Amino acid sequence: MNNKPAILLIYTGGTIGMVKDFKTGALRAFNFDQLVERIPELHMLDCSIETYSFETPIDSSDMNPDHWVKMAQVIEDNYEQFDGFVILHGSDTMSYSASALSFMLENVHKPVILTGSQLPIGDLRTDAKENLITAIQVAAIQENNIPVIQEVCLYFEYKLYRGNRTSKVSAELFNAFTSPNIPHLAESGVNLRINKPLLNYAQPQSPFTVHKQMSTNVMILKMFPGIQQNVLEAILNIKDLEGIVLETYGAGNAPTEPWFLTTLGEAIKKGLKVINVTQCSSGSVHMGKYETSTELKEIGVISGKDITTEAAITKLMYLLTKTDYSDFKVAFETPICGEMEE
Repeated sequence: MNNKPAILLIYTGGTIGMVKDFKTGALRAFNFDQLVERIPELHMLDCSIETYSFETPIDSSDMNPDHWVKMAQVIEDNYEQFDGFVILHGSDTMSYSASALSFMLENVHKPVILTGSQLPIGDLRTDAKENLITAIQVAAIQENNIPVIQEVCLYFEYKLYRGNRTSKVSAELFNAFTSPNIPHLAESGVNLRINKPLLNYAQPQSPFTVHKQMSTNVMILKMFPGIQQNVLEAILNIKDLEGIVLETYGAGNAPTEPWFLTTLGEAIKKGLKVINVTQCSSGSVHMGKYETSTELKEIGVISGKDITTEAAITKLMYLLTKTDYSDFKVAFETPICGEMEE
């Protein structure tokens, strides 16, 4: 009897699935059915691997909620047959996809690990092989035939992160991602060290559920010195706009000019959901710590606490389609899958 963990490798697109045409220098996608030919080291892994490829590879700059739904659907369709899932994805929007999937895949009891690379798989100095091989290894880790990782993660350059806690911070370094407000979950060195106390686990009896509705009537607005009233009004009056992630200064501060607070307050009264996140690379929103955020709290702005912008916008997209809560503010400020502090 074969008790090897079965891993499904899902290729969506991105640099990791490219090879260079050495005559022209151009990158092109290669046939993922030939993956083992490209990376024979996969034969050495103590798991079985099957592949699924998007018919048309998606550049991650073109990623959208329909593609997230497709990824979630592939996982749902194959959930019982496989012990873990590795999604190959372009790095530019990988944190958005990892965050979205963490909300869409409720009570996931198996690893869903996104990875990619900065250089194509056929490049001499590529980071693709290490990222791919270790992501598969991590997805296959079990104790007593139960997966050790049971959440949506992102693996890149020797580190495993909670997916909805990540941001891409470099377009050039192999170490392209960071998890600004919680430590990484595991690190690959001579040994693979897993920080078990940080891992998230759904209740064993909770049924795996896939949510396929995401609102796209949202946007992100970054505060900057000199923002004008007519600009803010034009944005807040966008037709069908349901929610906005407001990237504020420091611990959640914004202008205290009457026009700013009045304009924002009126939009909130009309039903617009406004989430306050810090534009700093790390740290948390503490509304009420300074006078400049106390007034935001008073007009009904919702605290994003220490959530990343990527997780904030995808959580907003997710919650706007739900009706099973009595208070949107409470629903947003309550962690769902480890995306923010309690």
